[in-house]
Amino acid sequence: MRIQATQETPIIIEPQGEVTSSVIWLHGLGADGNDFAGLVPQLDLPNNHGIRFIFPHAPVQPVTINGGMEMRSWYDIRSTDFMNDIDAAGIRVSCYQIYDLLQTQLDQGIAADKIVLAGFSQGGLIALHAGLSFGHRLAGIMALSTYCPMPQQFSQHRNMPILMAHGQFDSVIPIEVAEHSYKALTKRGYAIQWQSYPMEHQVCAQEIEDIVNWLKSTLCV
Repeated sequence: MRIQATQETPIIIEPQGEVTSSVIWLHGLGADGNDFAGLVPQLDLPNNHGIRFIFPHAPVQPVTINGGMEMRSWYDIRSTDFMNDIDAAGIRVSCYQIYDLLQTQLDQGIAADKIVLAGFSQGGLIALHAGLSFGHRLAGIMALSTYCPMPQQFSQHRNMPILMAHGQFDSVIPIEVAEHSYKALTKRGYAIQWQSYPMEHQVCAQEIEDIVNWLKSTLCV
Protein backbone atom coordinates (compact mmCIF):
# COMPACT_ATOMS: atom_id res chain seq x y z
CA MET A 1 0.00 0.00 0.00
CA ARG A 2 1.52 3.32 -1.10
CA ILE A 3 0.35 6.62 0.41
CA GLN A 4 0.88 10.01 -1.22
CA ALA A 5 -0.03 13.30 0.45
CA THR A 6 0.86 16.96 0.65
CA GLN A 7 -0.78 19.64 2.77
CA GLU A 8 -3.41 20.72 0.26
CA THR A 9 -3.47 18.00 -2.39
CA PRO A 10 -5.61 14.93 -1.68
CA ILE A 11 -4.34 11.97 0.28
CA ILE A 12 -4.09 9.09 -2.17
CA ILE A 13 -3.84 5.45 -1.12
CA GLU A 14 -2.87 3.24 -4.03
CA PRO A 15 -3.60 -0.50 -4.17
CA GLN A 16 -0.77 -3.03 -4.25
CA GLY A 17 -1.31 -3.93 -7.90
CA GLU A 18 -3.06 -2.48 -10.92
CA VAL A 19 -5.56 0.33 -10.33
CA THR A 20 -8.94 -0.69 -11.72
CA SER A 21 -11.30 1.62 -9.80
CA SER A 22 -11.36 4.69 -7.54
CA VAL A 23 -13.17 5.86 -4.44
CA ILE A 24 -13.18 9.61 -3.76
CA TRP A 25 -14.16 10.06 -0.09
CA LEU A 26 -15.07 13.49 1.34
CA HIS A 27 -14.70 14.37 5.02
CA GLY A 28 -17.08 16.30 7.26
CA LEU A 29 -17.02 19.80 8.73
CA GLY A 30 -13.79 20.76 10.51
CA ALA A 31 -11.96 17.57 9.57
CA ASP A 32 -9.63 16.94 6.62
CA GLY A 33 -8.71 14.13 4.27
CA ASN A 34 -7.02 12.21 7.07
CA ASP A 35 -10.38 11.67 8.76
CA PHE A 36 -11.30 8.57 6.75
CA ALA A 37 -7.92 7.60 5.29
CA GLY A 38 -7.24 5.52 8.39
CA LEU A 39 -10.40 3.53 7.74
CA VAL A 40 -9.05 1.86 4.59
CA PRO A 41 -7.14 -0.95 6.38
CA GLN A 42 -10.29 -1.67 8.43
CA LEU A 43 -12.26 -2.36 5.26
CA ASP A 44 -10.49 -5.73 4.98
CA LEU A 45 -10.70 -5.74 1.20
CA PRO A 46 -9.01 -8.54 -0.76
CA ASN A 47 -5.33 -7.94 -1.59
CA ASN A 48 -6.10 -7.59 -5.29
CA HIS A 49 -8.99 -5.13 -4.86
CA GLY A 50 -7.47 -2.61 -7.30
CA ILE A 51 -9.14 0.40 -5.64
CA ARG A 52 -7.40 3.79 -5.46
CA PHE A 53 -8.72 5.74 -2.45
CA ILE A 54 -8.64 9.54 -2.71
CA PHE A 55 -9.29 11.77 0.30
CA PRO A 56 -9.42 15.48 -0.64
CA HIS A 57 -9.35 18.42 1.78
CA ALA A 58 -12.12 21.02 1.90
CA PRO A 59 -10.99 24.67 1.78
CA VAL A 60 -10.58 26.65 5.00
CA GLN A 61 -13.35 29.24 5.30
CA PRO A 62 -15.56 30.94 7.93
CA VAL A 63 -18.54 28.92 9.13
CA THR A 64 -21.43 31.09 10.30
CA ILE A 65 -23.02 28.59 12.69
CA ASN A 66 -19.67 28.27 14.50
CA GLY A 67 -19.38 32.00 15.13
CA GLY A 68 -17.54 32.67 11.89
CA MET A 69 -14.61 30.50 12.93
CA GLU A 70 -12.44 29.46 10.00
CA MET A 71 -12.20 25.72 9.43
CA ARG A 72 -12.24 23.20 6.64
CA SER A 73 -15.73 23.30 5.20
CA TRP A 74 -17.25 22.31 1.86
CA TYR A 75 -19.84 25.11 2.21
CA ASP A 76 -21.12 27.55 4.82
CA ILE A 77 -23.69 26.43 7.38
CA ARG A 78 -25.73 29.41 8.51
CA SER A 79 -28.31 27.71 10.74
CA THR A 80 -29.76 24.33 11.69
CA ASP A 81 -32.51 24.79 9.11
CA PHE A 82 -30.58 22.45 6.84
CA MET A 83 -33.25 22.01 4.18
CA ASN A 84 -34.07 25.70 3.64
CA ASP A 85 -31.11 27.87 4.69
CA ILE A 86 -28.75 26.61 1.99
CA ASP A 87 -25.37 27.91 0.82
CA ALA A 88 -26.09 26.93 -2.78
CA ALA A 89 -23.14 28.94 -4.12
CA GLY A 90 -20.69 27.25 -1.75
CA ILE A 91 -22.05 23.82 -2.63
CA ARG A 92 -21.64 24.61 -6.32
CA VAL A 93 -18.00 25.70 -5.85
CA SER A 94 -17.15 22.48 -4.00
CA CYS A 95 -18.92 20.41 -6.65
CA TYR A 96 -16.59 21.89 -9.27
CA GLN A 97 -13.62 20.88 -7.11
CA ILE A 98 -14.95 17.32 -7.11
CA TYR A 99 -15.67 17.40 -10.86
CA ASP A 100 -11.96 18.15 -11.35
CA LEU A 101 -11.00 15.13 -9.22
CA LEU A 102 -13.42 12.93 -11.16
CA GLN A 103 -12.06 14.17 -14.47
CA THR A 104 -8.51 13.44 -13.33
CA GLN A 105 -9.48 9.82 -12.72
CA LEU A 106 -11.10 9.62 -16.15
CA ASP A 107 -7.95 11.11 -17.70
CA GLN A 108 -5.89 8.46 -15.91
CA GLY A 109 -7.90 5.68 -17.53
CA ILE A 110 -10.43 4.84 -14.80
CA ALA A 111 -13.88 4.43 -16.34
CA ALA A 112 -16.69 6.49 -14.82
CA ASP A 113 -18.58 3.32 -13.91
CA LYS A 114 -15.58 2.29 -11.83
CA ILE A 115 -15.59 5.43 -9.65
CA VAL A 116 -17.47 5.72 -6.35
CA LEU A 117 -18.05 9.13 -4.77
CA ALA A 118 -18.40 8.88 -1.00
CA GLY A 119 -18.77 11.36 1.82
CA PHE A 120 -19.63 11.86 5.47
CA SER A 121 -21.89 14.67 6.74
CA GLN A 122 -21.02 17.81 4.71
CA GLY A 123 -18.93 15.59 2.46
CA GLY A 124 -21.91 13.31 1.88
CA LEU A 125 -24.01 16.24 0.69
CA ILE A 126 -21.30 17.20 -1.80
CA ALA A 127 -20.95 13.57 -2.89
CA LEU A 128 -24.69 13.46 -3.67
CA HIS A 129 -24.78 16.81 -5.44
CA ALA A 130 -21.58 16.28 -7.44
CA GLY A 131 -22.36 12.66 -8.29
CA LEU A 132 -25.92 13.32 -9.41
CA SER A 133 -24.92 16.32 -11.55
CA PHE A 134 -21.67 15.02 -13.08
CA GLY A 135 -21.70 14.49 -16.83
CA HIS A 136 -21.01 10.74 -16.58
CA ARG A 137 -22.81 8.05 -14.59
CA LEU A 138 -20.55 6.86 -11.79
CA ALA A 139 -20.37 3.40 -10.21
CA GLY A 140 -22.27 4.78 -7.23
CA ILE A 141 -22.58 7.28 -4.40
CA MET A 142 -22.09 6.52 -0.72
CA ALA A 143 -23.71 9.24 1.46
CA LEU A 144 -23.10 8.79 5.19
CA SER A 145 -24.83 10.79 7.95
CA THR A 146 -25.95 13.48 5.54
CA TYR A 147 -28.86 15.05 3.67
CA CYS A 148 -29.81 16.48 0.26
CA PRO A 149 -31.49 19.91 0.44
CA MET A 150 -32.07 20.49 -3.29
CA PRO A 151 -33.33 17.17 -4.73
CA GLN A 152 -35.42 18.94 -7.36
CA GLN A 153 -32.20 19.75 -9.23
CA PHE A 154 -31.57 16.14 -10.16
CA SER A 155 -33.05 14.04 -12.94
CA GLN A 156 -30.16 12.07 -14.48
CA HIS A 157 -28.32 8.87 -13.50
CA ARG A 158 -31.46 7.40 -11.89
CA ASN A 159 -30.07 3.88 -12.23
CA MET A 160 -26.89 4.70 -10.30
CA PRO A 161 -26.52 2.78 -7.00
CA ILE A 162 -26.80 5.05 -3.94
CA LEU A 163 -26.17 4.03 -0.34
CA MET A 164 -27.50 6.38 2.35
CA ALA A 165 -26.70 5.52 5.97
CA HIS A 166 -27.54 7.44 9.14
CA GLY A 167 -27.44 7.24 12.92
CA GLN A 168 -30.79 6.90 14.65
CA PHE A 169 -29.56 9.15 17.50
CA ASP A 170 -27.73 11.72 15.37
CA SER A 171 -27.95 15.06 17.20
CA VAL A 172 -26.00 16.99 14.51
CA ILE A 173 -28.14 16.08 11.50
CA PRO A 174 -31.36 14.54 12.85
CA ILE A 175 -32.36 11.32 11.14
CA GLU A 176 -35.67 12.94 10.15
CA VAL A 177 -33.73 15.33 7.90
CA ALA A 178 -31.90 12.44 6.25
CA GLU A 179 -35.11 10.45 5.83
CA HIS A 180 -36.79 13.45 4.17
CA SER A 181 -33.91 13.60 1.66
CA TYR A 182 -34.05 9.85 1.07
CA LYS A 183 -37.79 9.98 0.37
CA ALA A 184 -37.46 13.05 -1.86
CA LEU A 185 -34.78 11.40 -3.99
CA THR A 186 -36.81 8.19 -4.12
CA LYS A 187 -39.79 10.16 -5.43
CA ARG A 188 -37.54 11.47 -8.20
CA GLY A 189 -36.87 7.90 -9.30
CA TYR A 190 -33.60 7.10 -7.54
CA ALA A 191 -33.23 3.57 -6.15
CA ILE A 192 -31.54 4.15 -2.79
CA GLN A 193 -30.31 1.57 -0.32
CA TRP A 194 -31.22 3.09 3.06
CA GLN A 195 -29.57 1.93 6.30
CA SER A 196 -29.88 3.27 9.85
CA TYR A 197 -27.92 2.29 12.93
CA PRO A 198 -28.24 2.83 16.71
CA MET A 199 -25.49 5.48 16.80
CA GLU A 200 -24.93 9.23 16.81
CA HIS A 201 -23.09 11.35 14.18
CA GLN A 202 -20.40 8.76 13.54
CA VAL A 203 -19.54 5.48 11.84
CA CYS A 204 -20.07 2.14 13.61
CA ALA A 205 -18.72 -1.40 13.09
CA GLN A 206 -21.90 -2.71 11.45
CA GLU A 207 -21.92 0.26 9.09
CA ILE A 208 -18.32 -0.43 8.08
CA GLU A 209 -19.26 -4.03 7.30
CA ASP A 210 -22.17 -2.81 5.17
CA ILE A 211 -19.90 -0.28 3.43
CA VAL A 212 -17.46 -3.05 2.52
CA ASN A 213 -20.22 -5.26 1.10
CA TRP A 214 -21.67 -2.34 -0.87
CA LEU A 215 -18.27 -1.38 -2.29
CA LYS A 216 -17.53 -4.97 -3.29
CA SER A 217 -20.84 -5.35 -5.09
CA THR A 218 -20.72 -1.87 -6.68
CA LEU A 219 -17.13 -2.13 -7.95
CA CYS A 220 -17.30 -5.91 -8.57
CA VAL A 221 -14.35 -6.57 -6.27
